[in-house]
Amino acid sequence: MPETTTRATELTSHYVAQVTSDLERNAKEQERITAEIASLQEQLAAVQHDHAVLVNVQQALGITQAPAHSEAEAESATVPSPRQNTGAARGGKTARKSAATPKKAAAKKPVAKPADAAKATQPTLVELIRRHLLELKEPRSAAEISAALGQAHPERQFADKVVRVTLEGLVAKSQAERTKQGRSVFYTAPKSAAVPEAEAQHAETER
Repeated sequence: MPETTTRATELTSHYVAQVTSDLERNAKEQERITAEIASLQEQLAAVQHDHAVLVNVQQALGITQAPAHSEAEAESATVPSPRQNTGAARGGKTARKSAATPKKAAAKKPVAKPADAAKATQPTLVELIRRHLLELKEPRSAAEISAALGQAHPERQFADKVVRVTLEGLVAKSQAERTKQGRSVFYTAPKSAAVPEAEAQHAETER
């Protein structure tokens, strides 16, 4: 075999081995990046789930979050003290600006009041669960109660974990009863609360 042909064959074999190695390394890198993306997606989904749970817990506890811009508005509404040795024209501009700022802050307050009133009229998660338990004829699990509340109030979110925590809180306060069948836990209204509630509903019907 000529020497030129031998060198060409060796060079071809070298390139084939190099390309094969590069392809394997590229495939492993794709697998690594794909795994990282999947892991990040799982972390994002977990964080989003935790956020929804925390929002529901906040609603259950009746916590109202103050608007973030309230402090900024309070600072802007404060009239700055006049500086000494300032001209009449500059003092006039400062007075006009400081007089206009409280009007803007005052204009925003009526908008916030209807939103606060709307939140105040919504029943808390505790109230919704107590009402639902009184309507039940047989015990239900936390998941079943959460699903029923979601159907009755589609505008709100009810996480099973939050509903379960709220139910356990009612059990601790003797405002709900818990029964266990195997590994499953079921909840119902206390027997003592059913009679007063029925009498109250009967009185409202007579009115």
